[in-house]
Amino acid sequence: MEVILKEDIISLGYKDDVVNVKKGYARNFLIPQGKAVIASESAKKVLAENQKQRAHKLAQIKADAQALANKLEGVSLTIGAKASSTGTIFGSVNNIQIADALMAKGFELDRKLILLKDQVKELGNYKATVKLHKEISVEIPFEVVAE
Repeated sequence: MEVILKEDIISLGYKDDVVNVKKGYARNFLIPQGKAVIASESAKKVLAENQKQRAHKLAQIKADAQALANKLEGVSLTIGAKASSTGTIFGSVNNIQIADALMAKGFELDRKLILLKDQVKELGNYKATVKLHKEISVEIPFEVVAE
């Protein structure tokens, strides 16, 4: 079933994308939650017209995201965590702690934009991906050290 997304959904797509999903997922979750609408012919025409009108605004948003990505290129973070003598962390490091570390450096990002491939449960060096725009993402290296 084809639906048009009304907002960004990390595992599915971005706002105004036309995506194929299973009927149950669309009818039981996406449409009732207001996250998508059925992609009928008239809805696709309205979407195309809206995208034409927003093209300039979207170009500015992409330019802003690219400027932020250029600033984030040279940033590396150090995150302190309580750890055992073997180097295992009590708990784990997640995107909230990375967002807090970025905020301390002067970058205010939503934690939902920060993605970690694996759970960070040991001391060491890792990389987090920040998705600033659907075409722009930045990898930020961070080191987890014992407090």
